[in-house]
Formats: sequence, structure tokens, C-alpha cells
Amino acid sequence: MSETHAAIKDQSATRSLLRLWPYVRPIRTRLFSAAFVAIVASCLGLVIPLVLKWIVDGPVADRDPGGVWLGALYLLLLGLAEAALFGYRRWLVARPLASVEAEMRADLYRHVQRLPVSFHDRWASGQLLSRGTTDLMLLRMFLAFPLTFLVVNAVTILAGFAILLSQQWSLGLVLLVPVIPLVVLCSLFETRYSLVARQAQDQVGDLTTVVEESVLGIRIIKGFGQHRSQALAFRELSERLRGTELAKARLLAGLWGLITTIPELAIGAALVLGTVQVADGDLSAGTLVAFLSTALALRWPVESIGFLLAMSQESATATARFFEAMDAQEEAEAPGASTSHPPGKLPPGTHQGPSSLEPLEPLEPPRGSAPGPASAAASPADRAPGALPPDPRSSNAGGAELGSSSAELEPRAAGRTAGIRFEGVAFRYPDAADGSAPVLARIDLHIRPGETMALVGGTGSGKTTLTALVPRLHEVSGGRITLDGEDIAHMTRDRLRGLVSVAFEEPTLFSATVGENVAMGGGSPDDLERALDIAQAQFVRRLPQGVDTQVGEQGLSLSGGQRQRLALARAVVGRPRFLILDDPLSALDVHTEALVEAALRRVLQDTTALVVAHRPSTVLLADRVALLSEGRISAVGTHQELLRGSAEYAWLMSGADVRHDEGEDRR
Repeated sequence: MSETHAAIKDQSATRSLLRLWPYVRPIRTRLFSAAFVAIVASCLGLVIPLVLKWIVDGPVADRDPGGVWLGALYLLLLGLAEAALFGYRRWLVARPLASVEAEMRADLYRHVQRLPVSFHDRWASGQLLSRGTTDLMLLRMFLAFPLTFLVVNAVTILAGFAILLSQQWSLGLVLLVPVIPLVVLCSLFETRYSLVARQAQDQVGDLTTVVEESVLGIRIIKGFGQHRSQALAFRELSERLRGTELAKARLLAGLWGLITTIPELAIGAALVLGTVQVADGDLSAGTLVAFLSTALALRWPVESIGFLLAMSQESATATARFFEAMDAQEEAEAPGASTSHPPGKLPPGTHQGPSSLEPLEPLEPPRGSAPGPASAAASPADRAPGALPPDPRSSNAGGAELGSSSAELEPRAAGRTAGIRFEGVAFRYPDAADGSAPVLARIDLHIRPGETMALVGGTGSGKTTLTALVPRLHEVSGGRITLDGEDIAHMTRDRLRGLVSVAFEEPTLFSATVGENVAMGGGSPDDLERALDIAQAQFVRRLPQGVDTQVGEQGLSLSGGQRQRLALARAVVGRPRFLILDDPLSALDVHTEALVEAALRRVLQDTTALVVAHRPSTVLLADRVALLSEGRISAVGTHQELLRGSAEYAWLMSGADVRHDEGEDRR
């Protein structure tokens, strides 16, 4: 974030505000009309001094009461016309600018939804919230008032000085003297105020983040008795924001004071000189009254410069902050990415056997056959750092796939590419330090059609990261992943995520009904009931409104196990072709877990699944197990095969030091 902020500081306010033009263009006719109406209304105010001049030099000098009343009527009509025009200007821009704000907010929300997960990992949610609320409100106010009146006041000042110079050029020149110091002051103010305004708006985003985290984490705060520390943290940020706002106020007060004082001194000097000229007979009293009235009418356009510049700087900062998020690169689709199901493939949810595919040369030795010399034992260079050396007693030495029978042959068709296949997959986070080890390295794994593969590994081994690569929540750094032989990088994300359904380790629910949360996974009303039954979520029927019950923000009105069951129901409701489950049963008691597992077995028969597992009960749902160690697949086989052949796997499943126990037995 700091680099971005530094870059924005060098960008001029004008250049930032010009980026709003695509949003303003559709309503440009109304904006220009409103500016024209405001200019006419403001210039009507300059006619009032001319009427006063006529009254003083005419009816007053001639002692004509009727003329005075006529002049007063003219003044009343001019005032009413000015007020009506300003009201009409406000009506012209109110509705269109509300539409512009709504469109910008919708574009921001739509864009944020399409940004990669890595963007959301870097950005605090409060910063995005403040850009979508406070910053856009500032922009609407800028388009409604400062933008128009910067133009209106500039025209009014030019027209006013033209009238002043035409009335008495010598006095007009006196009033022009403050122009140069005022321009210098405004330039200095703009530079300093823009920095403070940016700092204040960023601090509002930080404060929003703290408030959001405190609300979402209120149970943790109360549970650990940390309300005082959170209050202190909030107070510290509030005081910091207060100091920045006071700095803004001091800058604005200083500028406003000087902008008010300098022109007043010039008007005072013009009054003295004008009085002398009237006394000498070189100037009429009516002309002096008109001159001073015109000068006083120009006080507001001049004095408002500071206020308008301040609002413009804040709006330029808000614009820059808005486009910081909008300029972030969306998830790009590969050129020519496929949006339809490829020829020869069946629709999602339909099982595809190898018989429908054209025979190909086998890419691996047949399942269950004895490994050849090249694969019997992996060399140290090929073995993942920290992975256990191959056990010569195991048929899985070097991480080769284990089979249950040497007579069972791998299909010689595209069954070698059907299902989910990881081919040399590597992954490194985009913000990782140069030279750091990748999270995943050379992942080669094949999950056959209709097969369930359990993914087991220690904490930090990369299991969740690997599962996130399948729906392209992250992009692979090397290698490729294929679904039924098609590279997922060549699919559109919409199509890919229609094929793949995911249940994450942390169940996330939205402020909606139970039914709406589950239906995010697709499916019909009948599928909804089926999914709730599979997830053993019968508690839904006991809720006050059943599936129409609101679950509240983050689903916090439900228990952890209930939220996890709804997340599982959401994953299976659409009968997905490929299913990714990240430890889906961790929050369930043993009895509910057994019921869910029994129902899941029926679901997994009709889908190709990758399940992250930490417990033997979850592993037993799978046909085979892959052991992930230090970012690499170190062994693949059935649960029993890995228990016999991999000490690391046995340790993960039992918690006992298998190698130590074996030594004790031998003694």
C-alpha cells in the first residue's frame, strides 16, 4: 500500500479528477446546463449594484419616491430570480449525480468480486469499504457543488472585475493587487492539503478495518476479556485521525483567514480612494455605491476559493483511492478460453468412463505392477526436502502410485488424462521474497474419474494451497492442472467453477436465509433438501422459519458444526462433477461425523473428489491417499498401504512415533 500511496502523491489533482469523465459523460448535458444556470444566477447578483447606482443617481438624487419604489421592485425580482435559478440548478444535478455515485459503487463492487484472491490477501477490508462509501460520497458532493462553483465563481469574478474596471478603472486596479499573493497562497495550500487529505482518508480506512474486525470478532474479544485493549487500539487510531483532521482544519483556517483579510484590505483602500474622488467631484456617489456593492458581491466568490480548493483536493484524493482499486488487474482469462464443454466430454455430474475415449499410449506403468529400476527408488535430488527416505520394504518407494493387484491395468485410453491431474505443478505466492522456496514444487498426481483422493500432510505442508489451485483461486506458477484432459488455464473461470465445487476449512455464511446460503452451490429445491440430508443438517427444519431462517452475519447465530454442515450442503447441492473438500468434518462430533460420512460415501460415488483429511475417519472415505510433505507428493496409495509403507503417514494418522516404537519392539 505504501508504494501506491507514494505514487499517488505525485499525481496532480486535475489529472485524478479527469478520470471521472467516463462516469460524468452520460450526464454532461445536465451538468453543463446546471453550470450555465448557476452562472446566469450569479451574474444576476452583479446586476443589483447597477440597479443601486441607478436608484442613487436617479430617483434619490431627484427626490422621486416612485422611482425608489420601482428600483426596490427591480431588486426584489432580481433576488427572486436568482434564488429560483439556484434551486433549479440543484434540481438538475441531484438525481443524475446520485445515479453516478450508484454506478461507481456498483462498478467497484463488481470489480472487487473479479480481483484475484492475492489482492484481497494484501488489502484490508476497511480500506475497500471506505472507498465504496466515504470516498464516493465525497465525489458526489464534489460534482454537485465544488466542480460547478469553481467554474461559476471564476466567471463571476471575471465579469465582476470587468464591471469594476468599466465603472472606475483606477479603483479596479486597487482591487487587482491581491491577485498575485492569493494565487501563491492557493498553490502552497493545494500542495500541503493534498498530502494531509490523503493521510486522513487512509486513516478512515484503517479505522473502518478495526471496527469491522471488532464486530466480527466480538466473541473472541469478550471471551479473552480484551475489550479494554481493543478500545485502546481504537482510541489510538481515533486520536491519530483527529490529529490529522485538526491539521486539515489549521491549513484551511489559515488560508481562509488570509483570503478574507487581503481582499478586505483592498476594498478598504478602494473605499478611501473612492471617497476622496467623490469629494473632489471626480466620481458620483451612485458610481461609488455601485462599485463598492459589486466589490462586496465578489467577496463570496473570492473567499470560497479556500473551501472549494479543500473539497477539490479531498475529491481528487478520493478519486485516486477509488481508481487504486479499479486499476488492480482482474483475473485474466487465457486467449481463446473455452466457455463450452469440449467435444467428447459429458455434462457436469455425468460419469464418464474410459471406453468413450480414443486409445492412447500409457503414460505410467500399469497400476500394481512392480516398479522398474528407474522408479523403484527416488534419488535424493528428486525427493522433497525433508521427506522420509523410501522404505525398501514398501512398493511405494519414491512416491510411485500403489496398486492393490498386479493384474489390474491402467486403461490405455484417455482415462490416463480423465479426472483431475496435476502435472509438474509448482506454486509460489506473488508477494513471496525473491529466492524463497516455493510452497508447492513438482506436484504430480492423478485422481481418476469417480475416484476420491484423500490429501494428507502436516501443518503448513501446502494442502489448502493445493486445493485452492483447482478452482483457480490462485494461479499455478509452473506445470498445469487438467480436468478430463483439459487444462484449467484454458477454461473460463465461470465454466471451471461450474464444474468444481468447494467446501473450505473455514465455513463462511452470508447474511441471508439458510436456503439462499445453500443454493449458492446451484441445484433445484429438491437438490436443496437432498443436500441438507447428506450434510445431516436436519436442524434446519427445527429453526423458526426452516430454510427461510436468517442466519445473521457470518452465520454467527449458528454453532460451528451447524455452519460447517451448511457449507458442506452448499458444496454438494449442485451435484458437482469435481468436488474439493478441505477438512469438511473438523467441527462435527463423532456421531454426526459418522452419519455425514455414510451419506458422503453415496455422493462421492458419482463425483471425482479431492478431500483434505486430518483424521483416519475422513481418510477412510477415500479410495486412495496422497501424502504431501514439504510441498511435494511423497507417497500415494491406499490407507493400509501407506500405514505399512510410510512412517510419516503412520505418524500423522496415529500421533505415535512409529520408528521409535519399532526400535522398542526390536529391543
